[in-house]
Amino acid sequence: MFLPAVFYFIRRCIPINTEVMINEEIRDPEVRVIDSDGTQLGIMSAQAALTLAEQKEMDLVKIAAMSKPPVCKIMDYGKYRFEQDKREKEARKNQKVITVKELRLSPVIEEHDVGVRVKNCLKFLADGNKVKVTIRFRGRMLSHSELGLDVMKDFFGRVDDFAVMDKKPIMEGRTMSMMLSPKKQ
Repeated sequence: MFLPAVFYFIRRCIPINTEVMINEEIRDPEVRVIDSDGTQLGIMSAQAALTLAEQKEMDLVKIAAMSKPPVCKIMDYGKYRFEQDKREKEARKNQKVITVKELRLSPVIEEHDVGVRVKNCLKFLADGNKVKVTIRFRGRMLSHSELGLDVMKDFFGRVDDFAVMDKKPIMEGRTMSMMLSPKKQ
């Protein structure tokens, strides 16, 4: 069966613009205009608002497109974009990325090895990361999962001053895991 080419190449004719409309891009017949100092100038035609903005050597920017009539503001668009980028950069700088670190234990782990894992866990928690503690059971160890639970409880007992248990130790197949996050100071 033959289908026309229209069905094969369905595309968007107009690209989606996430930016605001400025100056000649504003095609609405009437707009509500706000001056650069914040005073309302009222409802006028888009062309009259554009000439008013040009007289002040500024841009006409549509800030509320969905209202009736759309709201436009007279402002310096370059300065507005610069300040907006600066705010976004500052927000990204203050943002803390939390990662999940994983520590593996064994149901028959030695005392010194547990101490090393505790030290690493405390370092991860001090950095603000979450820690996933897992025990992998192999062979006949699976029938003695209570040994793994004891190791988990002992491990949490050593770090409970610095950690909060988000997820209690549970079995997922051959693996027992619990999730720890840093305690709020």
